Amino acid sequence: MTYERPNTVSGLVAKHKELCDLRDRYKAEIKKLTVDIDHLDACIRLFDPNADTYAIKEYVTKYRAEKGQVKRFVLAQFREADGPLTSRQITEAWAKDRGLAADDATLTTLRKRIGACIKACKEQGLVEGVGMTTDHDAHGPYKLWQVRESG
Repeated sequence: MTYERPNTVSGLVAKHKELCDLRDRYKAEIKKLTVDIDHLDACIRLFDPNADTYAIKEYVTKYRAEKGQVKRFVLAQFREADGPLTSRQITEAWAKDRGLAADDATLTTLRKRIGACIKACKEQGLVEGVGMTTDHDAHGPYKLWQVRESG
């Protein structure tokens, strides 16, 4: 294929690559900043377990994950798993992936978000329930989930 203006096309391709690289660099920086904010939040809770600042509250409820990031993470966990998973297992993997040293209250909030994501995936026909755990902690039993078999 020949172009009428080959320098223009190659320039646009180069600019596209440059912007994609820049976006990836900023995503990595945002992830690092998110981990740093989570660590500061944990330090604040060491000195004042009941600390309730507006900035922390706004960050936790609105800006924790980009749109679609939780769903991509949840589905990736199901695809990579050797068997069915619980919302608790996925929550712990999320906290580990993001570098969080989360307390029980934070894990509960995250598990509710993961559970809502799993429910949405179930309604879309992407995952299915396959029973309940028998070996669980005091907070269980948990429902077991897996990627729905196409058929």
